[in-house]
Amino acid sequence: MTTLPRPGGFRGDLEVVFRSAYPRVVGVAARVLGSRDEAEDVAQEVFLSFARSSVPAGEAMGWLSVAAAHTALNHLRSGRRRAAREESAGVEDVVAGDVADAVVTLDERRRVRAALARLPRRQAIALVLRHSGLSYAEVAAALDLSSGSVGTTVRRAESALREELIRHASSD
Repeated sequence: MTTLPRPGGFRGDLEVVFRSAYPRVVGVAARVLGSRDEAEDVAQEVFLSFARSSVPAGEAMGWLSVAAAHTALNHLRSGRRRAAREESAGVEDVVAGDVADAVVTLDERRRVRAALARLPRRQAIALVLRHSGLSYAEVAAALDLSSGSVGTTVRRAESALREELIRHASSD
């Protein structure tokens, strides 16, 4: 059943869907972006789009998960505020721990995010959703795949990610 928008433009089931899906949406976005603050910004965008949509409530979790991954990848690809965020995070991390470890960790995260952004969108999303804790069945439903092909898609995405990391290792 599709819930039609109320006169103000938002869905009647928004609060229920929001309460149940918010942690997953933020989790998926945080997995891509590496920042809870940025992930919460993405979640806000995603729920605003959902609020104006006619997506059936029963399909909301899959739709929201994919939308979170898409939106987070868009933010990642645009590079908006990323450099400033990593620098500020680096300063805080260095105070708490070893300087060399903090620098290596930040560099590795930056390289993985950059490689993820270069993957084909479907592979990147499958990888993000699976590593965000979604089951094979949930990833399959979200990406309109058969459950049997999720493992293959994720393995190919992991392989492609490794290749991207190797290919750009010398240039980074």
